[in-house]
Amino acid sequence: MNERDLIRLAAADPPRAMTAASRLLSGAREPADRVLALRALALAGKEIGRVAEGLDHLREALRAAQGEGLTYAAAQVRMNMVGLLAASGDADGALVAADSAAPVLRGADADRLVANRAFALARSGHMDEALRTARRALAGIRAGTDPVVLAGLLSTIGLTQVYRGELNSAESALTEAAVTADQAGLTLQAAMARGNLAFAASRRGDLPRALALYAAVEPDLTPERVAQCRFDRAETLITAGLAAEARALLGATLVDVADRGHRADTADGLLLLARAELADGDPGSAARTARRASAEFARQDRTGWIPLADHLGVRARWAAGDRSPDLLRAARTAADRLGRAGWAEPAADTRIVAALIALHLGRTTVARDLLGRVSTARWHGPVATRVAAWHATALERASRGDRRGAAAAVRAGLLVVDDHAAALGATELRARAADLAADLAGLGLRQARSGRELLAAEERRRAITCRPASVRPPADPRLAAALADLRRASAEHTEATATGHGSRETADRIPHLEAAVRASARTRPGAGAGTRTSPPRIAELTEALGHRALVEFVRLGPELHAVTVVAGRCRRWPLGRYEDAVRAARLVRFDLRVLAERGGDHVGRAKPGTAAALAEEQLIGPLRRAIGDRELVISSTGALHALPWAALPALAARPVTVVPSARTWVRRSAPPPGGRGRGEAHRVVLVAGPGLRHADTEITALARIHPDATVLTGGRARAETVRRALDGGGLAHVAAHGEFRVDNPLFSRLLLADGPLIAYDLEGLRRAPRVVVLSACDAGRADAGEAVMGMVGVLLDFGAATVIASVTPVRDADTRDFMVAFHERLAAGVSPARALAVTPRTPGVLGFVCFGAG
Repeated sequence: MNERDLIRLAAADPPRAMTAASRLLSGAREPADRVLALRALALAGKEIGRVAEGLDHLREALRAAQGEGLTYAAAQVRMNMVGLLAASGDADGALVAADSAAPVLRGADADRLVANRAFALARSGHMDEALRTARRALAGIRAGTDPVVLAGLLSTIGLTQVYRGELNSAESALTEAAVTADQAGLTLQAAMARGNLAFAASRRGDLPRALALYAAVEPDLTPERVAQCRFDRAETLITAGLAAEARALLGATLVDVADRGHRADTADGLLLLARAELADGDPGSAARTARRASAEFARQDRTGWIPLADHLGVRARWAAGDRSPDLLRAARTAADRLGRAGWAEPAADTRIVAALIALHLGRTTVARDLLGRVSTARWHGPVATRVAAWHATALERASRGDRRGAAAAVRAGLLVVDDHAAALGATELRARAADLAADLAGLGLRQARSGRELLAAEERRRAITCRPASVRPPADPRLAAALADLRRASAEHTEATATGHGSRETADRIPHLEAAVRASARTRPGAGAGTRTSPPRIAELTEALGHRALVEFVRLGPELHAVTVVAGRCRRWPLGRYEDAVRAARLVRFDLRVLAERGGDHVGRAKPGTAAALAEEQLIGPLRRAIGDRELVISSTGALHALPWAALPALAARPVTVVPSARTWVRRSAPPPGGRGRGEAHRVVLVAGPGLRHADTEITALARIHPDATVLTGGRARAETVRRALDGGGLAHVAAHGEFRVDNPLFSRLLLADGPLIAYDLEGLRRAPRVVVLSACDAGRADAGEAVMGMVGVLLDFGAATVIASVTPVRDADTRDFMVAFHERLAAGVSPARALAVTPRTPGVLGFVCFGAG
C-alpha cells in the first residue's frame, strides 16, 4: 500500500489502517517506511480517541526522520502533529509545528498543512483568521485529488461560519463536505459533515432536524467524533429547554474525553456544561464551571475562547440576582472583548445584559447606547438573544413612559418565540419553548392595566404552546418500534414485580427505552412559521360564550389575578397570593383522595371551613357577583390545572369546562371539521383495561346505551388496537388503571392488555375522537408546569373537542354507576359539561373534570 492510500485509509477506516500500518512497521526495512507507518498509526489512533498515543507515534516518527536526514518526511510528520496537538489542547504547539513545516512542504502537502492550520486556529478560537486561512487553501485543494482533505477543510469552513452566525454559507460548505465524502466512499467524513450540519440546524432553530441528524450520524462516528457530536447535541438540548438532560449528557461525555486525553474537548465541554447549569437554574455551579473552562482554555493557549467563558460568568451573576455597578462594568468589558474576538452573537447578548442592569440602576442613557449597538440583535441571531433584545427594548421604552412602544416590543419578542415553537412538532419541545419567553411575557403582564390588556397579554403567552396541531406527518416507524419496546418492557416489569420476581435488568432498561421514545418524538417537524394565532377579541369571545362566563386565571409574579368576560364586559380581579391558591388546591386533592378511599354518601355541598370552601373563597368568591349562576369556561394556570372544580361548593352542580386558553376554547367549541366522515362522527369506542374491577361491568353497561359501539375488552384491548380504534372516532370511553407522571407528563399512561398506552402513543393519532372519557385515576392531571401536558393536553392538541378525566384518584365502586348515568345523558343529547354537572356524585368521583369545548 502506497503512502497516499495508507494515510487516506487512516481517516476513512481507522481500524483497518492500524492493522496495515502495524504490519508495515513490523516489516519496515527503510526509514521512510517506518516514518510512514508511525504517521498512519497516529492519525488512525486520533480518530478512535487515542490522542496521547498518537502523539507518541508522531514524536517517534519525527526522531526517526530527523535521524536519517529525511527533511521532507519530518515536515510531513509536523503537518500531522498540527491536528493532534490541537485536539490535545496544545494550540500554541500546533501552530509552532505548522510554522516549522511550512517552508518545506509543497504542492498538495502544502495545501494540507494550510487546512490543518485553519483547523488549529478554529480550535484556538481565532475564527476570523481560521476562515481567511481556510479560504486561501480551498482553491488548491479543490483542484487536487484528496477528498479527505477537501471534506475536512469544507467542514472547518462550515463550522467557523456557524460560530460567526453565517448559517446559509455554513450549510452550503457543510453540504458540499458531505457530498464530497459520500462520492469518495468516506463514511466517517460524511457522518462528521452531517453532524456539523445538525449543529448549523440547531443554531438556526430547527431543533427537530438537528436532533434527527445527530441520531442518524452517531453510529458512523469514531470515539473522538462521537464526543464532539454529543457536545453539539447537548447544545441543541439546551436550546430546546432540556438543560437537565444536557447536563447529564455532558457529564458522561466529559469523563470519556478526559480518559482519552482530549484536553481540547474537555475545555469545550466545560464551557457547554456551564451553559447547561445556567439554563437549569443553577447559576452558582455555572459560574464555577465557567471559571474552570476559562482556566483550561488559558492553559491550552486557546485565548480566543476565554471571552465566551467570561460571557457565561456575567450571565451567571445576572441570573443569581446581581444588579450591581460592578457587574455592569464587567458586562461591558466582556462584551467589548467578545466583539474584538469575533464572537458577535455572545457580544450582543452580553450588551443586552449590561443594558438590563443599566436600566435597573436608572442609567437610561447608558442602556440606550448599549441597545443602539445591538439593535440588529432583535432581528437576527439565536432565539434567546433576539428575545432578550426585545425584552431590553421594552424595558427601555417603559422607562421613558412609552407604554405603547413597550407593549409592541413585548409582542414582537413573543412572536419570535411563537415562530420558534411553530417549527417544533413535539409537544414536549413546544412546552419548553415557552420558557424562553418567561421574563418577556412577565413584563407584558406587568404592563397591562385593564382586564382586556391582561387577557390579551396572557393569551399571547399561552399561544406559544396552545396552538392548533399541525398537519400530521407520516407514521414514524422508529417511534412506533420504540413505543412497542417500552410497552413490552413495562408489561414484563409489572408482571414480574407482581409475582415477586422483579428484575433489576428489566427495571434498568425502562429509562433507556423512554429516552429512545423521547428522542424519536423530538425529531417530528412542526407546522412552521405563519401558523400564528392572535388573542381572541372580546366581541369574538362574547359571541362564542353566549350565556356562559369566561374566567381566566393569570399568575402575575407572586400574585394571582383573574379576568372575567361576561356578556361583553371584561374585568380584572386581584385574588391574593398564588401560593395560597396552590396550597388550597392541594388540600382539596388530598381531602378527595381520603374520601375516595373511605367511600361515603352523596355530597351536595362541602362544609364551611373545609379546604374546598377556602379554595372557593379565594378563587370564586370575588367573582361571584360578576359570573352569577352562569356556566363557566375556566382557563386555569400552573398547579390549578389539577383542581377538582366540582368539589367547590358553588360549582358542585354547575356546568364547568376547563381549557388551556381562551383561544383554545373558541377553537375547540367550533363545529367539527368537514374532514371527519359522517360515520366517524358518530362512531363509539368502548375499552376496558385489565385489573380494574369495575371496568368490564362498566363497559358492558355502556354497550347497552351505545349498541353499535366497537367494544374492546380482555385480550382485545391491546394498546395499538385501541389507538387505531380511537383514531377519528366520535366518542371514546376508556376504563383502565391510570398513572400521571410528574417527572414527564407525556409518559402518563393507561394500562391495557399488553402494557401501557402512554401519551406519546396518542401523538400518533391523525385525529383524536371528538369526545373522550378517561375513566381512570389521575388521567386528567396536567400540573407539571405552566404548559398543559399529559393525556388531556395531547388529546386536545390533536383534535379532541372535549375530554372527561379525573384529576384525583377515583373510587372503583362508585365509578360504574356514575359513568352509566353520565352516558345516558350524553346519549340524550346533553352536552358533556352539563351532563357531568347534573349527574349525582359521591366523593369517589368528584375528581372528574370536563376539559375543552364542554
